[in-house]
Amino acid sequence: MTAATPDKHRPSLWQRAAQVLGHLPSQCLVCRSWPSDWICASCAQVCWQPGLRRCSRCALPLPASTDVCAGCLRDTPLLQCCHAAVDYSPPWDGMVLRLKFHQQLAWANRMAQLLLRTPGVLASLQQASVILPVPLSAGRMRERGYNQALLLAQALCRQAPPGLVRAQVQPRYLQRLLDTPAQAGLDRAARLRNLRHAFALRPGLQAQDLGACPLLVDDVMTTGATLGAVAQLLQTRGAPAVQALVFARTPAPGQ
Repeated sequence: MTAATPDKHRPSLWQRAAQVLGHLPSQCLVCRSWPSDWICASCAQVCWQPGLRRCSRCALPLPASTDVCAGCLRDTPLLQCCHAAVDYSPPWDGMVLRLKFHQQLAWANRMAQLLLRTPGVLASLQQASVILPVPLSAGRMRERGYNQALLLAQALCRQAPPGLVRAQVQPRYLQRLLDTPAQAGLDRAARLRNLRHAFALRPGLQAQDLGACPLLVDDVMTTGATLGAVAQLLQTRGAPAVQALVFARTPAPGQ
């Protein structure tokens, strides 16, 4: 009888401890008041705009009462819909950086809390046939030790209303083959070129494994090139509709 193989995607003891600590009172991220939840009620009222209209296809803020932005009307995106909780700007960018680069894993729980209160998110979770966190490259995974998109996906399922989410989080379905050059400062076309052939599906994966509506989860969406590249890959393997959830969306220049 052989010992069970450890699951590298299962949270370690210290990761689980971080998730528990994330529910304890702390200092407000914005005004630094103590003791507080991660963001106090008054700061949340000022900083968070859950009713902000966003493009249903790319999650950019909309200046008028319309469902789709001009860019998505001009160039139809590969995502059927995309929802974001906040703009990638203070104080929310600090939350992402704490999770991503400082091993403060409890922020995944807090990000999931805001996403679950964002219009459209519960519907996407309910419709999902499979939940796919956007993967890191092998080198980046070794360097960081965890995938923040996977932690966010797991937190969403854990905190969603009971019975709502029927899909499973599948961290091994997607693979990132290339550690692409830094994307900061590049436009969408350049990012797409960098991402060509960067992703692959697990060998042997069938169309029925993906189902009718795969749901991608990531922490930040900048131009949409990464999510677009993954959506295109999924569609070539028979997925008719691909949706996405991101915690933060980088505003377009000038917004």
